[in-house]
Amino acid sequence: MAKQSRIFADLIADHDRQRDLIARIDVTTGDSQERRDLFEQLRLELQSHAAAEEESLYATMLADPDLREDARHSVSEHKEVDDMLGELMDIDMASSGWLTKFRAMKDRYLHHIDEEEEEMFPTAEKALSSEEEERLGKVFEKRKPKELARAEAHPPGDDRE
Repeated sequence: MAKQSRIFADLIADHDRQRDLIARIDVTTGDSQERRDLFEQLRLELQSHAAAEEESLYATMLADPDLREDARHSVSEHKEVDDMLGELMDIDMASSGWLTKFRAMKDRYLHHIDEEEEEMFPTAEKALSSEEEERLGKVFEKRKPKELARAEAHPPGDDRE
């Protein structure tokens, strides 16, 4: 199997961390400190990942007519997950409604990243040069810490810069 390019390796490494956090949250109960801490880690991870991914890979895909629709679809899924994160922040973690909403978000997000990894990334990889993929990896790696700081200051639904 060929070595994965930098941008796709970075994105998949993030997805793997996110899958782990989601699985760990899914087995927590009630309004526990563990659930609060894990959810905050996940929230920050998802917000910073989505923004950095949009500013690197998706920005390039949107400029390519053959990749544009995939990028638009994924951006809309990011917005949907971000909205669900915002709703989760407003629900009492001890309620059954929180876990129901979390599991809906989990299913939606896992579907999204599976779709990216199985369909979108291979399509984009065929269309992008290795130099472009390397450049996008650098953009992503530079943007992610900045987006993490922004996510810490601005929870979902907070559109202020």
